[in-house]
Amino acid sequence: MKIAIGNDHAAVEMKNEIKAYLESKGHEVINFGTDTSDSCDYPVYGQKVAEAVASGQVEEGVLICGTGIGISLAANKVPGIRAAVCSEPVSARLAKQHNDANIIAFGARIVGLEEAKAIVDAFFDAEFEGGRHQRRIDLITAVEEKYNK
Repeated sequence: MKIAIGNDHAAVEMKNEIKAYLESKGHEVINFGTDTSDSCDYPVYGQKVAEAVASGQVEEGVLICGTGIGISLAANKVPGIRAAVCSEPVSARLAKQHNDANIIAFGARIVGLEEAKAIVDAFFDAEFEGGRHQRRIDLITAVEEKYNK
C-alpha cells in the first residue's frame, strides 16, 4: 500500500520510527512532514497529506503532531478526507470499519511508540464494513458537499 505520512516539529522522531515500521511491513511511505525540530505549523502538513490522499496519489495517510488533534482538523478540511484521531488500537480499527477513515492521526506527546505501532496496525489491518455504515458516510459526504459549493 502507498501511504502518506506527515508531522510537525513535535513528532519528527515518532514519524521516522512509524515510517520505518510501515516500510518494514512492505508499504511504500511518502514523507510529507518536517524533518527538523524547528517550530512549524501543523496545518501545512495536515493539508499536504490530505491532498495526497484525496487526489489518489496515495491510498491512505498517517498524521502525527503533539496531540494529533490540530493536524487532523486541518486534514479534515480537504473534501473527501475522514481523518480520525485515535489514542488506542480499538478506536483506530473502528474508525476504518465504521467510518471509512482514510487518515489515522495520533499524538507523539500522547502515545508511546509501541502504542503508535499498535494503532497503525489496527488501522491498516481493518477494512470498511460498508452496509449500514455506508449510509452514514453518505450523510457525512452530503454535509461536506453542502458547504464546499
